[in-house]
Amino acid sequence: MRVSKCLLETKPYLFVELSRKRAALEERGIDVVSLSVGDPDRPTPEFIVDAMVDALHDPAFHHYPSYAGSMEFRQAAAGYLASRFGVDVDPEREVLALIGSKEGLVHLGNAFVDEGDAVLAPSIGYPSYSAAATLRNADVWKMPTTARNGYLADFTQVPAEVLQRAKIMFLGYPNNPTGACAPESYLDEAIAFCRENDILLAHDNAYCDICYDGYRAPALLQRPGAREVGIEFFSLSKGYNMTGWRIAFAAGNAQAVQALATVKSNVDTGVFGAIQRAGAVALSSDQSTVRAQCACYQRRRDIVVPALNEMGLACTPPKATIYVWARIPEGWTSAAFADYLLQEVHVAVTPGSGYGVDGEGFIRISLTVPDDRLSEAIVRMRGVLHR
Repeated sequence: MRVSKCLLETKPYLFVELSRKRAALEERGIDVVSLSVGDPDRPTPEFIVDAMVDALHDPAFHHYPSYAGSMEFRQAAAGYLASRFGVDVDPEREVLALIGSKEGLVHLGNAFVDEGDAVLAPSIGYPSYSAAATLRNADVWKMPTTARNGYLADFTQVPAEVLQRAKIMFLGYPNNPTGACAPESYLDEAIAFCRENDILLAHDNAYCDICYDGYRAPALLQRPGAREVGIEFFSLSKGYNMTGWRIAFAAGNAQAVQALATVKSNVDTGVFGAIQRAGAVALSSDQSTVRAQCACYQRRRDIVVPALNEMGLACTPPKATIYVWARIPEGWTSAAFADYLLQEVHVAVTPGSGYGVDGEGFIRISLTVPDDRLSEAIVRMRGVLHR
């Protein structure tokens, strides 16, 4: 049996191996506190669940859904963009329902990338950006993304030869895993760069509603000229605690949205209609549950950051996302340090190197565990980490 060349070039997804190691310990009866996966611990708000339950009893949702998403959901997405960002989009041509933003990001490669093309991705970033290229036998050029530049991917360093082959540039702010936030001026520069070089700008905005200290993350689509070159991805997973529901949407340039829709219509049959009804209810709500969720994560952030700094794991309080990005002690690799914490004190964290070469020397800690478990993890880590 011979698998494809692109599959041979594709690494197993980051969290698969982490989950395997954690499961092996738990099978031995060991209590593991997992701070690795960004999966909200609190349940989906009840009003969203109630909308889903009601929809399940409606025979209209027992049939194939619309490939592009129900008009109800797409209108709700458009309404959310108008209310949250002051952005007006056409729900018919400029919005597409997704089975989670991850699949949309990867399928974007199927819509635009050919073998021999190039994709620009941050050197610290969500692994699916690179997968959009490698699964197409295309090249990935990693834009330098380090603490020195505030974790803003430096697209000014892309060689001319790569620019000639580049089809997509992936960005994501607020950023997973670093928590970095991009100023509007940076988004403007990215738009101008992509327009000049005829590159599609794909902005992953999954964490735009998880913000702290009065910060409000912008949307790419707010910026002048964004609609000409950009497509933006929004997820209901984090703000509404709907990771398992698999519901998201893309919005922006009509050609890009329709190209992605063509791919998806040949690959999947859309999002279950009852989930879309629940998603529409979530997006159309007063967002009070999202604000409560932010307050919860901010409280946890304010517990974790001082504790990590006291242990010598230098970090700064993020203004957004559900993650804390911390520097590990010298003499360790990210993978070795993460494995040490898992094996010695049974705390699971994510090695920064899993997000790219420039992530070496860091770990990512998720705030998506109950407060008592978070405190337990800190106690365990303090037991083996000393300044």
